[in-house]
Amino acid sequence: MARKIKIGLVGVGMFGGDVHLRTYADLQRSGIAPWLGRIGYDDFASEFADVTFELVGTGTRTKVSGERAKVTYGDLTGVPIKTFHGETPWVHMIEQFPDLDILAVATPDHLHTAPILHGLQKDIHVVAEKPMTLSTAEADKIIKLAQEKNLLVGLDMHKRYDPDHLKIFHELVDQMGKPIYGRAVLEEPLEVSTNTFKWVEESDPFSYVGVHWTDLFVGYLNIKPVSIFAVGQKMKLSQEYGINAYDATQVSVVFDNGMHVHFANNWITPNDFEGPVNQESEILMTRGKIESDSQYRGLRYTIEGGGSHTSNTHFTRDVFRHDGSKAYVGYGKDSLIACILGVLRIKFNNHSLIDIDRTYPTAEEGRISVAIIETARIVMDLNFGYLQKNMGTPVTAKFGNDGIIILDPYTGNRHIYDKLL
Repeated sequence: MARKIKIGLVGVGMFGGDVHLRTYADLQRSGIAPWLGRIGYDDFASEFADVTFELVGTGTRTKVSGERAKVTYGDLTGVPIKTFHGETPWVHMIEQFPDLDILAVATPDHLHTAPILHGLQKDIHVVAEKPMTLSTAEADKIIKLAQEKNLLVGLDMHKRYDPDHLKIFHELVDQMGKPIYGRAVLEEPLEVSTNTFKWVEESDPFSYVGVHWTDLFVGYLNIKPVSIFAVGQKMKLSQEYGINAYDATQVSVVFDNGMHVHFANNWITPNDFEGPVNQESEILMTRGKIESDSQYRGLRYTIEGGGSHTSNTHFTRDVFRHDGSKAYVGYGKDSLIACILGVLRIKFNNHSLIDIDRTYPTAEEGRISVAIIETARIVMDLNFGYLQKNMGTPVTAKFGNDGIIILDPYTGNRHIYDKLL
């Protein structure tokens, strides 16, 4: 009996229209077997080599973006796909394809929850872009429904699969004692906040990209936050572009193992910066120190009239096939493959969520990052407001057995969530 996985993709912007679309094109062309060795699951390659994949369609807000994705996918595979557009395109997609296996959600940060919940309600597995949601309460709704239905909610936390991070957390950390502090930087170009995304006022740099780093520490070190301090700056975007969004954010988190991590993020890096992003990390441990410059990987080039550039060929890169077409390889794709492998194990091997726990970036792990970014945003907003009034930046937050509490010396402490992480 033929085994097939049907996928629907909602959102075809920067990541949906590139990493997601090209990943599903490769799956449709050659199945999952060629990609499993990169994530350490090549022992499943022969077992699932016969499974075929079909991207049935895309859901977008506008017809134009959907048609553009349709053309791109046709060029990659020669296979036509359906397009759905409007405020809730996933609803129409699922109505037409009720046997959908996976709903891939790559909408803007603040619009993840509705399609995820709808997919789960229709008994469909979900693979979502980070962050899972911006609200801890919404994250708990997602997890509860997924657990009740034994449905996978996997997250695109691709920094876990960066080969440098695999070396750091699979080999080096175990040799270096206990972690003391960390520093994580990820800075996006100005183009992202002023042109690529129209929704930056609904999010912030830490929620958008800092969440990659929170997931890295939470997922690999199995730690949880105990306190947070956060500040942010609104200068360039508000004064020069009329956008009421943070230019940059700095978030300090103390975890339950005593480790302190400082997260620095912005999305106003000049567009003529030589790399697509700037990113680096540092970890001090009791018996060693690790520094990782993720922006400068060693490939640097200069084109006359075009300035100097650095390329991260680890994230994604084209590999030319014998027929001249291009396969897509890199850690940017690996987390999606890990999530989809989990779906195959549930559907064809009758595995439970417990059976495949921690073989992919799970919703339960993502919930901790959601709690961190939601709390940081509240603390950041309060401190920003007080700073404008020359009242300092006194607000912090704590996590404990009584939930999440905002500590504000001016208005008093208040619970924002009463459940344990």
